[in-house]
Amino acid sequence: MVNQTLILIKPDGLKKSLTGNILTRLSETKLEIVASRIVRVSRELAETHYSHMKDAPFFDELIHYIMGELHDRHKVMAMVYWGDDAIQKVRDLCGATNPEEADPVSIRGAYGRITTAGIYENVIHTSANSEDAQREIKLWFEPDEVIVDIYPTKEVVENNIKKRVWV
Repeated sequence: MVNQTLILIKPDGLKKSLTGNILTRLSETKLEIVASRIVRVSRELAETHYSHMKDAPFFDELIHYIMGELHDRHKVMAMVYWGDDAIQKVRDLCGATNPEEADPVSIRGAYGRITTAGIYENVIHTSANSEDAQREIKLWFEPDEVIVDIYPTKEVVENNIKKRVWV
């Protein structure tokens, strides 16, 4: 089944110059990159992205982490990968969220760590399922930033400018 997934190379991955290594590993999936951008993560974007974890005791640390405040890299690389079984292929390659539990040959197993403060620095995010992928992709990208039509859109006029928006 063809599907899509959001991938974020997190601030620690960017600070450690792991972008090339991670992209090389992701190329093993034979999936297509259909959107990519560097994003300065606002508090609003971070809190919306992780809204499902708002009651977790580590929520504030997670927000500071994705905003780049822990690594002096106030950006992430956001991408949409698309193709056959994209979600599962990427999740398998990334490994477990906890770097210490991740297979050592996975991206998180090879490049992640847990800080002495207990923060998971796992260098990459990928959508857990198709519902999360849709919510996350629509949060991080506008329809015209994705080169394939992955979700329905409509045209609207805002301030006398016509553009496509997610339905």
